[in-house]
Amino acid sequence: MAIIIFQFAVFIVSVIVHEISHGAVAYWLGDETAYRMGRLTMNPISHIDPVGSVVLPLLLSIPLLFGVQPVIIGWAKPVPYNPNNLKNPKSGAGLIAWAGPASNILIACVFAGMLASLPIGAQMAGAFQYVVLINLMLAIFNLVPIPPLDGSKILAAFLPHYSPIISFIERNSMVLLLAFLFFGLSAVQMVVGILYGVLVP
Repeated sequence: MAIIIFQFAVFIVSVIVHEISHGAVAYWLGDETAYRMGRLTMNPISHIDPVGSVVLPLLLSIPLLFGVQPVIIGWAKPVPYNPNNLKNPKSGAGLIAWAGPASNILIACVFAGMLASLPIGAQMAGAFQYVVLINLMLAIFNLVPIPPLDGSKILAAFLPHYSPIISFIERNSMVLLLAFLFFGLSAVQMVVGILYGVLVP
């Protein structure tokens, strides 16, 4: 149970940093919407989605009780921004979307670096490994190009306006997302495993 509580705490903090990064980049690009709505804060109440931030990750953590490492994913309340305040709404939206996964990749790299360079005990090393793993999972999952995940906005930044690909994805986003949750998480786990092996050899 202690492992589940720890992983849940790491997940919440990582999701909050993810969302703050979206808002911070939007602010840097000239949009103060998230700032004015109080979303550039570490207060979890401002970010937590009851289903995506609490129920789903806790359910996905249950296999830990049986010694199986789960795929812990989820989401928080999306950080709002006004594209009309961006100099280039299309590329700006892509940068804002990329900021979230990038923050999780950065966290994973920092903790992997500390694992490799600091003389820490086995228990602390295990905790750091969980931080790396959870942040890699959050980053790769959110890079999937299906709305409302960040990957869809990043993909849109590289495609022409009114792209049939984006139109198809947006029209069928719910079906695609459910299908991915049921059949595609193994792909996320595979990519995360490869990256984890590189960062934590």
